[in-house]
Amino acid sequence: MIAFNRLGITLAGLIWLAFAATASAETASDATLKLGKAQFNENCAACHQEDAIGKPGIAPSLTNPELLSISSDSFLMSTIRDGRVDTSMMPFAPLGRKNVRAIVGYLRSHAKGPNIAKETDAQPDAHGDPRLGKLWYDNICSTCHGLNGDGYEAGGTGTAIGLPGFLNKVSDGFIRETIKKGRSNTRMLAFQGPVGLANLSDQEVDDIIVYLRSLPKN
Repeated sequence: MIAFNRLGITLAGLIWLAFAATASAETASDATLKLGKAQFNENCAACHQEDAIGKPGIAPSLTNPELLSISSDSFLMSTIRDGRVDTSMMPFAPLGRKNVRAIVGYLRSHAKGPNIAKETDAQPDAHGDPRLGKLWYDNICSTCHGLNGDGYEAGGTGTAIGLPGFLNKVSDGFIRETIKKGRSNTRMLAFQGPVGLANLSDQEVDDIIVYLRSLPKN
């Protein structure tokens, strides 16, 4: 029998993630960065572009400083390994741990600030009203991410944030920080503060997160 935890990750997947967490403590060597860049160019650049800045409607930026700051190596490695079901992001598990780890090291070399993934993932779970969250989502988020959070598949310029392939891998803190701060040099603008596209309150942000978590899991 294959054992799953509450996020649907197999025991083998947890072991794989444990390896990734250990690997993240090591500084990528020049050889690893060279390998990572080569593997990225061969397997990822067709969608994410050679400089990994992404292309709206095709694939997101992977070197965005806000993304890298809140993403753990485990998250990045498992995403590459598993892909995103029902999107164009296919699984790359056949590359093996060494190559996937090297790709993450290459992406991580573009970081411009400290990694706060641990603190981000330790944020409390969101609590709110999914009905209010749907109103905010429909009026603000659906333009890019699609009415059902299907992203590119629905013709949007934003990623599929309503599908299990994303929601099962990210913490509420990850989503919260993304909504609040946005991602510079992309179409994902900040939605909190005086420079935000909409100055959402903390509760309104959590309402959106609760709504996303309530979407069908198929």
